[in-house]
Amino acid sequence: MTSSSAPSRKALSKIACNRLQKELTEWQLNPPTGFRHKVTDNLQKWTIDVTGAPGTLYANETYQLQVEFPVNYPMEAPQACVCLMELVIFVPPAPSHPHIYSNGHICLDILYDSWSPAMTVSSVCISILSMLSSSPAKERPADNDRYVKNCKNGRSPKETRWWFHDDKA
Repeated sequence: MTSSSAPSRKALSKIACNRLQKELTEWQLNPPTGFRHKVTDNLQKWTIDVTGAPGTLYANETYQLQVEFPVNYPMEAPQACVCLMELVIFVPPAPSHPHIYSNGHICLDILYDSWSPAMTVSSVCISILSMLSSSPAKERPADNDRYVKNCKNGRSPKETRWWFHDDKA
């Protein structure tokens, strides 16, 4: 695996590259249940298939996560965005969930305010699956249409002032 990326992207720092190589190796040896990494030659951008947990509203449904890492990962979280920035998003069609917008943006505090360099791609994936599994209904956030409309010009979720009010997700 290399850290090659689009020409406009900055290369990963040596720390980020080493950390991602380690995480990828650990993932290949012991992937989190319900997730499959699609192998590419780009260490800075991962595509991950997510399968809903048995006994949940999303059981046996498969969605795709796109994860892009910032140059200074893990000091900075991968971000949720449809544009070519650091991101963790569901590639549309995203699951209908009260904390997942139809453009794939995910309202989850560990992707923003609660990020810690101790977190890994696996721990983020497990948190996302837990969030999906705890949902009592398949529905979009109440402000989905307004939010998605405001993001049409490539606005990053990092620019959003998220309100993390649901401690059950």
